[in-house]
Amino acid sequence: MRNLIIIGIIFMFSCTSAPRYHYSPQPAKPKNSSGQKQSRQKPPPLLIKGSQHTAVFTASYYGHNDGFHGKKSANGEIFDKNAMTAAHKTLPFGTVLKVTYSKTGKSVNVRINDRGPYIAGRDIDLSYGAAVKLGLTIHGVGKVRVTVVKWGTGETKHHE
Repeated sequence: MRNLIIIGIIFMFSCTSAPRYHYSPQPAKPKNSSGQKQSRQKPPPLLIKGSQHTAVFTASYYGHNDGFHGKKSANGEIFDKNAMTAAHKTLPFGTVLKVTYSKTGKSVNVRINDRGPYIAGRDIDLSYGAAVKLGLTIHGVGKVRVTVVKWGTGETKHHE
């Protein structure tokens, strides 16, 4: 009987779903051979390419009819589907990216304020408003060229 209770508890906790938004704490700074903490290096390896910090991402969008508009984003601010914002798994909050959609040639600047996307094969989730300006809503998903305009600090908004 005791084993059945333990198995039941394990089963209950293994079936919970992950939240759409979550805070990703900064990783601990690695220690060098003398035991001192090393400073965290920027930019993230994904965007290192010469001095332009450019990469090609698979982009999607969110916020149109999925219930996220008006809810808190991962950095604590209220998500506005029409704002020029985006979600990325690791880029620091506040990072500004120039995003160019290859099919239309159109570009927008977006600010990272959320975490995601959580669908395999996608690198960045644009707000609905940014996707409309790029022409991405017609296709839903597409390749974009991403260039860092300004690195963010990673700070979150604190609301009472």
